[in-house]
Amino acid sequence: MSDISALWEAESIAVIGASERPGALGRKPLDYLLRYGYKGRILPVNPRSPEILGVPAYPSVKDAPGPVDLALIMVSAERVAGAVDDCVAAGVKLAVIASSGFAETGEDGARLQDEIVAKARAGGLRIIGPNCIGAVGYENRVLATFSPLFGAESVPFEPGTLAFVSQSGALGFGAASLALERGLRPGWVVSTGNDADVTALEVLRELAGVPEVTGLLGYLEDTPDIGTLRELAGSGKPVALLKSGRTEAGGRAAASHTGALATDDRVLDAALRGLGIVRVDDIDELLDVARVFESERRPTGNRVAVVTTSGGSGILAADAVEAHGLELSALEPRSKEALAEIVPAFGAIDNPVDITATVLSDPSLFDRSLDVLIADDTVDIIVAAFCVMAGPDVEKAVNALSRAAEKGGKPILVARTGADFLAPDAPRDLRDAGLPEYPTPARALRAAAALWEVSRPRTLPDAPRPGTVPGPGAEATEPELKRLLAEAGIAVPKGRIAESAEDAVRAVTEVGGTAVLKAVVPGLLHKTEAGGVEIGVTADTAPEVHARLAALGGQVLVEELIDEKGEGVELIVGVHTTDLGPVLTAGLGGIFTEVLDDVGHRLLPLAPGEGAALLGGLRGARILGGTRGRAAVDIEAAAELLHKVGELVQDWPDGFALDLNPVRVLPKGAVVLDAALGFEASEEAGR
Repeated sequence: MSDISALWEAESIAVIGASERPGALGRKPLDYLLRYGYKGRILPVNPRSPEILGVPAYPSVKDAPGPVDLALIMVSAERVAGAVDDCVAAGVKLAVIASSGFAETGEDGARLQDEIVAKARAGGLRIIGPNCIGAVGYENRVLATFSPLFGAESVPFEPGTLAFVSQSGALGFGAASLALERGLRPGWVVSTGNDADVTALEVLRELAGVPEVTGLLGYLEDTPDIGTLRELAGSGKPVALLKSGRTEAGGRAAASHTGALATDDRVLDAALRGLGIVRVDDIDELLDVARVFESERRPTGNRVAVVTTSGGSGILAADAVEAHGLELSALEPRSKEALAEIVPAFGAIDNPVDITATVLSDPSLFDRSLDVLIADDTVDIIVAAFCVMAGPDVEKAVNALSRAAEKGGKPILVARTGADFLAPDAPRDLRDAGLPEYPTPARALRAAAALWEVSRPRTLPDAPRPGTVPGPGAEATEPELKRLLAEAGIAVPKGRIAESAEDAVRAVTEVGGTAVLKAVVPGLLHKTEAGGVEIGVTADTAPEVHARLAALGGQVLVEELIDEKGEGVELIVGVHTTDLGPVLTAGLGGIFTEVLDDVGHRLLPLAPGEGAALLGGLRGARILGGTRGRAAVDIEAAAELLHKVGELVQDWPDGFALDLNPVRVLPKGAVVLDAALGFEASEEAGR
């Protein structure tokens, strides 16, 4: 038993602050442990009562017969420090602090919380909480909680395979109650409150190692630790997270294009997607995903076949397939031939397969059409959608679906649009058959997309190599940045600083006769808006342009004019650091970067192929491939550039924001036309 796993494996539980007073929070855990048949030792701690609810009580946890696997601290905030001291003295390894009055109340509470955590860590005691409702492990009937859920007259207490972990205790146990109402069976419910020591992610990581767990569900309020997230993703168990705070502005540096575009929430989305962790938006969606996680059937691809008794349901399902990033299978020719012999002439054999309401008079239609789809190698997931079927008809459909699932091993999800009173036994029968059920096709397909997200194969990033180029200083200019880029094998325009008007004429001639002149002024990130860029400069116009740009207060850079014919496409590429680590952002760029807002994000380091995947996921990806008579550009070179940028910055210090905008992707090659670097104020101050 590890320290954290005592939450569901404890063989002895001390309740510090135990009470016999009706309604007292210190009574509820004792009531629950006794009511639900906990087999371990219950150790009430109360210096004024020798016995509570018929169980011998002790003045202190130090006086209780050891060992004590888990302590539940339920005393006022000012008494928690003493209780922690007693737990350390008694050799307790894990304590749940249910008490409130800590960081959630302000600075004084935060200081008290920090002191208690420091004291616990020094004594080898891990802390869950404070300000949490506790935890429940169904298999061993460990109820270290005061949640009113277990005080209800009738609560299902059948151990399941789903684990719910929530920073918010009320929300976590509320979600668990809704799960029970919907026929789901949680096996573990844990609240972590203020996450002062043990975090919700740490608990999820611990639960990932429990063989019986088929799905991990979490609610988070704080920014997760990327290291723990990676370990959790690497466990092989499906994970879905509900993370609050989507609307919080997260741009780090207003002057940075990529900092403004890569908000904290977008970065978290990208991180979770890259790790194969599903992010949901609300409790309903979390429970829908939980339902599909109960089954251990996993798809090998994202191609969906829909079989329906209703044309309308089939159309809605087809719409949802595309909306959720799945693919509607085209079906093999032999499958269509077989279906033509099965489906009524007024039905449909093209996916979605509409077997029509004829199934009511000929139940074999379900069996035979499902047999065809199960055998079709172009089908990875099957969604069965039927409406307003009642009683025996639903039973026959469920039996057919169950047989098909067992026969083919492919996941089958059911969209049953109709009231439960039409077929009261259907939810139970579908659950017993391992068939996730949803009231609408859209919800079934959303769950199918989540199932594919946690099942699809992933390539892990390469181990970081030693940095090839040292990080630049805070005052690095565009020419200095481009020198670093060139040393890293990233193409930049040929050019140099022109020291005078006469030198500008020579420089224009050196780069081909037509050039771009730029003002190089410290702190001037957006040159175009300041009139600091002139395109198409010749030897004749170079003196006048040089004089005007030099008047802005800096140097003048002369560079060759790239893509004079306008055959390329402009991208923005950048990297900035976040709480999750350095993030690469790339998308359609140029002067309309924020207007278009067509970008993707990836945590660094990039995995092989991730650069191409990022570009392929842009809304404007077809522009790169050539459209409306334009030639395709070198997507391979653009993807290679993303990987080289990721390698270049891997040893740069925290707090930087690198903008390469625009990057011109040509029919052959990709060139960085402009480069700018910024640092957070706190970083600059220390340099």
